[in-house]
Amino acid sequence: MPEQTLTIALSKGRIYKDTLPLLAEAGIEPKDDPETSRKLILDTNRDDVKLVVIRATDVPTYVQYGAADVGVSGKDVLMEHGGDGLYEPLDLNIARCRLMVAGRPEAGTRGGRLRVATKFVNITRRYYAEQGKQVEIIKLYGSMELAPLVGLSDCIVDLVDTGNTLKANGLVPLEHIADISSRLVVNKAAMKMKSARVKRLIKDLDAAVARRV
Repeated sequence: MPEQTLTIALSKGRIYKDTLPLLAEAGIEPKDDPETSRKLILDTNRDDVKLVVIRATDVPTYVQYGAADVGVSGKDVLMEHGGDGLYEPLDLNIARCRLMVAGRPEAGTRGGRLRVATKFVNITRRYYAEQGKQVEIIKLYGSMELAPLVGLSDCIVDLVDTGNTLKANGLVPLEHIADISSRLVVNKAAMKMKSARVKRLIKDLDAAVARRV
């Protein structure tokens, strides 16, 4: 990627769709639709700005190692990643939800060592360690709500939006771990080498977020 190019890492889905209007207010609009384009690097209306659309869990890694100058990532992904090598200057206030412990209503009163199913292994380990609790963590990649229903785990750690999926499966939120929203993250070297352009983007996005509050 040319040195003068500003590369922004986004992930497909809700974050991408929610970020587009903010970028548009900052004067950046993609020429290509990631849903239909086979390009891996998307052009924008500005020759000096490119978008890379990747897996949500990869955004912090691309930014940390400088493959992207800035990115938009959920706080859950950043907490799981650890945030090394990144600045997190701005809460974009989009894709809001909660990271919760959930399970059957009686799961919170069960004695003994809990089995917890989650894709957020690092967050879960830290959360229970801070409480002085030892738990058995089972890593899953999807269908978290199924785990307590079939006896794979006592509870789960997962993102909760409306809570309707939990309710439909007889589960309830038990403990609140963190409020989640999407954040702008910046590579530390890019903040120095491309300081004026990165700071302008932060300022423009901050103003766009403020207008929506």
